[in-house]
Amino acid sequence: MDAERISIAATCLHAAHDGSLSFPEIVGKLVAAGFEGYTVDYRRNSQTCYLPDGDSVTMDMQPSAGKVAAAFDATEVERLVRWAQANPADYSYVAFCEKAKAAGCAGYLVSFLGRRVVYFGRTAETHVEHFPK
Repeated sequence: MDAERISIAATCLHAAHDGSLSFPEIVGKLVAAGFEGYTVDYRRNSQTCYLPDGDSVTMDMQPSAGKVAAAFDATEVERLVRWAQANPADYSYVAFCEKAKAAGCAGYLVSFLGRRVVYFGRTAETHVEHFPK
């Protein structure tokens, strides 16, 4: 993968953590760079961005507090997504990650092509969120 795409992916990852870009802005930048999606893995503290040709880049994420709970609580994950979408004053991506892990979310797959995010637990239970129109 070329250095420019790696830089864009890294910039978007850091912007999620420091709050300098919103999820829609991050998606826009990654799509414009040619990515088709990415996966966040809370157990490895990593994010992998994928190109359509099969190339990918994996980056270390800033670790968030806590461990992934054993039980997946899809209702809580959905509530957290609504919290993130509302973007209230107390929202941050770091807090979202901590709360998602506490709700048993082991990670999530973002598909730009499918316009959805699949959140998954340690037992492969899932919750699917479609991108707002």
